[in-house]
Amino acid sequence: MPKDAFAIVHEIALDHHGYFTMEQAREAGVAPMAVVMMARRGTIERIAHGLYLNSLAPSSPFGPYMAATLWPHGTRGVISHQTALDLLGLSDANPDRIHITLPKDMRIRRSVPRQYVLHHANLPPSDTTLVEGIPVTTAARTIRDCHAIRLGPALLRQAIDDGRRTGRLTAAQATGLERDVLSQVGDEAR
Repeated sequence: MPKDAFAIVHEIALDHHGYFTMEQAREAGVAPMAVVMMARRGTIERIAHGLYLNSLAPSSPFGPYMAATLWPHGTRGVISHQTALDLLGLSDANPDRIHITLPKDMRIRRSVPRQYVLHHANLPPSDTTLVEGIPVTTAARTIRDCHAIRLGPALLRQAIDDGRRTGRLTAAQATGLERDVLSQVGDEAR
């Protein structure tokens, strides 16, 4: 017996901290009109264009991050910059907004929610990892990105030290970042 539409989107949402996209539902065989009807009945909640929340899925502290990666319609964003530092457990960075990196050629034609900061870069797979199923830039990429937007040297130093201590950075990566990032920070401060 085939599953009903709600059961299908519920399974998808369970794998994505409560969220799913219209595209994911369609790929799983759920008709778009079925998703629209579930939202109209209040079975699910429409968060943004093509993004839905199944409130029956257990809530998760990672939900807002997953929603941010699914929000850009047509592609999947990657958590980056200070937000990636936070998710990776590197430094005491405490961003007030969620930083998302999108492909360079992707332009958003709708208003960006205030809680998001968009960056554009073509990230090779080697620059991304998963944290609780959420795409995040790697520790080395994150530290370089934070240096590029002039995050303070104390947080950069702490991120490198934490990365080395937790194994998110190899010894060679940490040494290279100290050389490339921290030496530049010192030069800029003079």
